[in-house]
Amino acid sequence: MGWTSQVDGLALWQGEADLDTGGSFEARRVFLRGGGIYRFATGNSVGVFASLGELQYDFSGVAPAPWGDIRDLRLSVPVRLRLDSGASVFLVPSLRYDYEDGASQSDGETYGALAGITWEAGPNLTIGPGFGAFTELGADDDWDIFPILLVDWRINDQWRLSTGDAIGATQGPGLSLRYQHTDDLSFALGARYENVRFRLDGTGPAPGGVGEDEAVPVVISMRYEPTPFASFTAYAGAEFGGSLTLENAAGAVISRTDYDTAPVAGLAFRLRF
Repeated sequence: MGWTSQVDGLALWQGEADLDTGGSFEARRVFLRGGGIYRFATGNSVGVFASLGELQYDFSGVAPAPWGDIRDLRLSVPVRLRLDSGASVFLVPSLRYDYEDGASQSDGETYGALAGITWEAGPNLTIGPGFGAFTELGADDDWDIFPILLVDWRINDQWRLSTGDAIGATQGPGLSLRYQHTDDLSFALGARYENVRFRLDGTGPAPGGVGEDEAVPVVISMRYEPTPFASFTAYAGAEFGGSLTLENAAGAVISRTDYDTAPVAGLAFRLRF
């Protein structure tokens, strides 16, 4: 009961990937988030988190480059309620700004929420449906609505299959199979769908338009937890099915190209106090 503060961060490297239309690119990402959660005696909780991130692109053999560095700002308010039936309801409204360095922050604004409900289907299994609904950058101001499967299956003392919030994730929670090797060391195989859309500045090939990067990263990770209040994670893997899209200010697609499977590696940390 009471407040628990949290700080976490991420540094990610995506190796060089060839574009189907010629040329190549690589990317780097850094992300820092801080906030806290207040837990009530009833089991309910409410929190607030703010984050700052940057995604840096380096294009080679592409002239002009479709975009440069991308800023990512977020504010979210996670809420969890326990019902008398034993079910748990969660809601995470959030406000985001994704925009190229040089563009107006307000032009990169989107908002929406993740929501869902879970039940205890057994002593070791919690499961339920959920969905995400977010506005999309673009001329039509469409909504992006997608389903989520919420699961926490403690298969045995060492194996666990679960969804969860990944630091810096651009969509809903992914899926992870974790093996607890010792009390403080675990390994996991995880996958998720990533899609980020961002407002472009007024000087590139699509002034005031929208850029999009989507892929499916699959990673193996190693997590070290020396105490219940600190964890450090290293991971490596690859991004599959990647594509880059460039739209003009009117929402028309100027170019779309797939890119080859790209290696990814990164480090993350989480501190609670």
